[in-house]
Amino acid sequence: MVSLCSSLIGSFSPSAPRYPYLPWGIRPPGRLFALKCRPTNFPRALQQEKQLGNLSVESAVTETQEEEAKDAPEDVDGVPATQLEDNYDEERSKLRNGREVFEEKAYLIGVERKGDAEDFFGIEESLKELAQLADTAGLRVVGSTYQKLSSPNPRTYIGSGKVAEIKTAVHALDVETVIFDDELSAGQLRNLEKTFGGDVRVCDRTALILDIFNQRAATHEAALQVSLAQMEYQLPRLTKMWTHLERQAGGQVKGMGEKQIEVDKRILRTQIGVLKKELESVRKHRKQYRNRRTSVPVPVVSLVGYTNAGKSTLLNRLTGADVLAEDRLFATLDPTTRRVQMKNGREFLLTDTVGFIQKLPTMLVAAFRATLEEISESSLLVHVVDISHPLSVQQIDAVDKVLAELDVSSIPKLMVWNKVDRASNPQEIRDEAKKRKDIVCISALTGEGLQEFCEAVQEKLKDSMVWIEALVPFHKGELLSTIHRVGMVDKMEYIENGTLIKAYVPLRFARLLTPMRHLCSS
Repeated sequence: MVSLCSSLIGSFSPSAPRYPYLPWGIRPPGRLFALKCRPTNFPRALQQEKQLGNLSVESAVTETQEEEAKDAPEDVDGVPATQLEDNYDEERSKLRNGREVFEEKAYLIGVERKGDAEDFFGIEESLKELAQLADTAGLRVVGSTYQKLSSPNPRTYIGSGKVAEIKTAVHALDVETVIFDDELSAGQLRNLEKTFGGDVRVCDRTALILDIFNQRAATHEAALQVSLAQMEYQLPRLTKMWTHLERQAGGQVKGMGEKQIEVDKRILRTQIGVLKKELESVRKHRKQYRNRRTSVPVPVVSLVGYTNAGKSTLLNRLTGADVLAEDRLFATLDPTTRRVQMKNGREFLLTDTVGFIQKLPTMLVAAFRATLEEISESSLLVHVVDISHPLSVQQIDAVDKVLAELDVSSIPKLMVWNKVDRASNPQEIRDEAKKRKDIVCISALTGEGLQEFCEAVQEKLKDSMVWIEALVPFHKGELLSTIHRVGMVDKMEYIENGTLIKAYVPLRFARLLTPMRHLCSS
């Protein structure tokens, strides 16, 4: 039997901008969501949406509705079925990134485990965030539910009664995709899809995030990293997908041969190996780029924070850049660096990085290590927080957790409370920020507090600098302008042999001035 896995990922090409992966080992490669397909029973769906009102799914589908579903489409309220088709298409079509896409309906499911810590995201807030992720992926959420459990069901993750309830809701609303807020095993995915039946697909939060990253990957490097994460996510989920297949025939003298699952896993591991080699090349290239950048003694400041906290907006505001800044999760995947010139003539490099999120897939952090290494080379980390968000404290904890994984605790940090203009109590927030050390209150959208932000950055960069006293000869006057740009000059005095300068400068720049420092001391 020809391997389905090999047919799906056999088209893999290192030079391709996208790398196909296996949604569940049996579906075609490409995007998981927002397929341009129409429900076969659109008039019934319209009738039920009218009856359900705000898309609440508490009521079950009646036997009469099930009988009507078997019939051919008929006029509804005197409106021809063909016209209903057009209206239904318009309702479910949406303009995304300049293209009109047909949105799939999605239903969200969460589990609240008994004994969960109170400082984590609550189940309702977690589902709200999952709904934002679904919208970013191109889905239209039509309902959600959750269940309290002491421990997940090993077969279906949730209880059998809840599964039956969700099945009723899914068919009542013509849902195409069911999304779980937690990661599911291969067996749980298979059992749930079999139970829900039809064309209903089941995925988890991790697969959803990976799909968003796949859509947003705009560069070759980002595509490589996303593809690696997708394949590593899929590899263990090939288990139990091929239990219906026998071993391949090994020929008259070769015995039973390999199981199909073993063949597919070997192919997938080969592709993972190719991706890792390419990413290692990317890491070396980035390291060379950083080495060239460090030869110019300009401090590097990296923006980190929860997704949609306003990092790209802040970068654009300070530098006049045109980085994509949307009110949408994961608008930025690739790091962008721009030069910031302050009013006093000093400057620094500002880098925008990918946003973090709770339950961020581990394989995604590992795959994006080449990009995230930009953070480790920074002189200062600016943690941007959406202070208007009701769960800003939990978002801060989620970001700190990822930063701990990246081992950047030794780098100085500055916290920025952004979007103060959207908060319900802006003045209280401003007053609180003034009382606390290492916190600046701003609005990247309106420009409020940006001068204070630049001054705070300058003061924090001072902590990573060294004090020097040097005598700069007159024929090396260009060094003086560099010191003014990248350092903090305390005193200058013109004497017979040159310019005596006292200032804070970056460590790597101080090394260039070492001979002049000895000259000064003598």
